[in-house]
Amino acid sequence: MKKIISILTVFVLSLGVLTGCSSSKGSSDSKKIGLIVSTLSNPFFVDLKEGAESKAKELGYELIVLDSQDDPAKEVSNMEDLTTKGVSLILLNPVDSDAATASVTIANGSSIPVVTLDRNANGGNVVSHIASDNVAGGKMAGEFLVEQLNGEGNIVELEGIAGSSAARDRGQGFSDGIKNSNLNVVSKQTADFDRTKGLSVMENILQGNKDIKAVFAQNDEMALGAQKALEAANMKDVLIVGFDATDDAVEAVKQGKMAATVAQQPDLIGSLGIETADKVIKGESVEAFIPVELKLITK
Repeated sequence: MKKIISILTVFVLSLGVLTGCSSSKGSSDSKKIGLIVSTLSNPFFVDLKEGAESKAKELGYELIVLDSQDDPAKEVSNMEDLTTKGVSLILLNPVDSDAATASVTIANGSSIPVVTLDRNANGGNVVSHIASDNVAGGKMAGEFLVEQLNGEGNIVELEGIAGSSAARDRGQGFSDGIKNSNLNVVSKQTADFDRTKGLSVMENILQGNKDIKAVFAQNDEMALGAQKALEAANMKDVLIVGFDATDDAVEAVKQGKMAATVAQQPDLIGSLGIETADKVIKGESVEAFIPVELKLITK
């Protein structure tokens, strides 16, 4: 009998040790959040990351940040990596909304909740989406150009990464903003949210379209690239409207090199991402869509 009791005692003590270890691990995991950023070569997403880092530090979370380098395959690899690091939630800023389905599905398979930032995912189970109202921002840009040009003139639109929700929504909003005017979009081409591509695409457009009054670029990087191309072509009177209000773009607006930029608050998007993650981890309910306010910055 004493032998049986001894064995049971050892078993219970061992179970207690194992349970204690498990509990400790769970506590550690609950303070880890993953953040996958589409690219850190864009100042907008650097600001988003920094906003998330600041709030994570404030709330006592360890934040693991991975850069997808604008590559959907790299994004999938990053997601697979995070599922092995004991994170309790993953914040995802997708490269491409359609391709992001694969990434979200990986997290779903590991029972890790996902919150998307700035761009949504067109598939998989996402707890919440935090972003500016890109449709409203695009419309704001369109209405501004209608007013500045008295509703008439040829204009150019530079589009972001094909398939991304930001490009689709900003484009839709811009179309809504100019639809009741006589503004004529003579060229609409993709420049992948990239400054260098914005420059080269704008140079190509100018070869066949000299009579343009304005350019709407779906982000500031493309707008700044287009500005360089227009400056080189001695077309400084063309109005340029960007989107994101990065430091370089705001400075260009102040100097009169750009007419306006739609101001997002990327640091706030990142910060709200962490606050939302904290609520989800604690079992609190969150909204399916959390909008972040926009405004138009002009000189």
